[in-house]
Amino acid sequence: MDTNKRERPLIIIASNRGPFSFTQNEDKTFTANRGEGGLVTALWSLAEKHEVVWVASAMDKDDRKWVQSVQGKVQNIENIALKLIAHNKNQYEKYYNTIANPLLWFIQHQLWDIPRSPSITLDTWSAWKNGYVAINQSFAKAIIEIVKNANRPTIILPQDYHLYLLPKYLRQVLGWQVQIQPFIHIPWPGPDAWRILPGSIRDEILSGLLASNRIGFQTRKDAFNFVQTCRFYLPNTSSRGTRDTIYVQDRPVKAINYPISVDVEKLSQLTESTQNQLEKNQLMNIIGDRKLILRVDRIEPSKNILRGLAAYRSLLEQHPEHRGKVQMLALLVPSRTGVDEYQSYLKEIMAEGGMINAEFSDQLWEPVRIVVGHNYQRAIAAMQLYDVLVVNPIADGMNLVAKEGALVNQRDGVLVLSEHAGAFYEMGDYALNVSPFDTYGTAEMIHNALTMPQAERQERAEALRALVQKNDIKQWFDAQVEDVLQASTKADRKSPTPSTPST
Repeated sequence: MDTNKRERPLIIIASNRGPFSFTQNEDKTFTANRGEGGLVTALWSLAEKHEVVWVASAMDKDDRKWVQSVQGKVQNIENIALKLIAHNKNQYEKYYNTIANPLLWFIQHQLWDIPRSPSITLDTWSAWKNGYVAINQSFAKAIIEIVKNANRPTIILPQDYHLYLLPKYLRQVLGWQVQIQPFIHIPWPGPDAWRILPGSIRDEILSGLLASNRIGFQTRKDAFNFVQTCRFYLPNTSSRGTRDTIYVQDRPVKAINYPISVDVEKLSQLTESTQNQLEKNQLMNIIGDRKLILRVDRIEPSKNILRGLAAYRSLLEQHPEHRGKVQMLALLVPSRTGVDEYQSYLKEIMAEGGMINAEFSDQLWEPVRIVVGHNYQRAIAAMQLYDVLVVNPIADGMNLVAKEGALVNQRDGVLVLSEHAGAFYEMGDYALNVSPFDTYGTAEMIHNALTMPQAERQERAEALRALVQKNDIKQWFDAQVEDVLQASTKADRKSPTPSTPST
């Protein structure tokens, strides 16, 4: 066997949702449906350079049938090695709909109404032990089997808040022969936010992550918050005066920011498609000759849609000269419809939009259009047409809408950006920045955007576009893998025997 080929590392991606879903046909064969997310796009570029296995959950009935048809083995799908896990349904329900969503998600976005919720009940403890712990162990078991048969250097990249315990379970069996580097896509708040969790659960999450070699975050702030959280709660850790490293006894675990981005090439192709032109034509029938104020969001409390609507109301109240001359369009994607808080939030959004229209509309003008549904082509078309893009989340790991809009917009549109979005740290110099809680201030920034001189609009838009083009999704993943490979080389030379963190 060729030496270079033998030493080529195996990269294992672990995530709750995988790159493919499956549909069973009438003849019992299966059709693989490729996902459209940025992570999937990044994987394809990674697979061109490395051997990649993706381990994920079987999400529905047809996925589970596919797993059964291949006897749970790794299969090559469009040159990607895929392993789907058909979890116990009851365990998965507890893991996903009680612990991951909403408990961890709401903690990390700081959305809980603390005087009222959450309550950590017997059901919560059951969901933790028999759901979250059990599913993380299932992932570990599947990955361990792959690694044992690999016979080569291995890099494991767990993705996001669903798999916080995975590094520890892997390390207990595999020792330090593998490099483990999770990436956390959502914000990591400071130590106080984590007081919601019982100490034993919180410490298990932190020590689980600290079994990694290093951990990736969206921003330097998130990385710093993680270091501080570990230092605050775990007695056997310290930061030794550094912002980006936590020491478990004498073993360093670096917290590194890798700001995620968009697929520049794919977005450029979408803007030139026939479907894109059809969507643009339909939108122009709504917009007419008015200026477009756009937002594109999942229906998610952290996206702060209600305050965005309140800011638009304030704009119409404080600056009546814009009445009839602007159009707000909110393209909203359903999210976690099984969670009560999300259902209630959608009802409030629709009610607020209706009240604005009732107060300000006339025979020729409806101030707010709210469109609910999955239509990515429509969203891209709308991003090409905006004069103002409002991105005002309460908390957001990154917010790729800000980057997508900056890349494809054709009107020198102005970005109104929350200081609490991860994108703020890259794009804030060229956006109009707002506090997500300041509806009056947001209204004034929208007014400033609408009245901004054309030369300034163009300068800001071109700077934002260049920023996104320079750092796309492929570079995001490449940077992580390159850091792991460099660290692996150093580790091979030094041959350390670091300790495993205890719980």
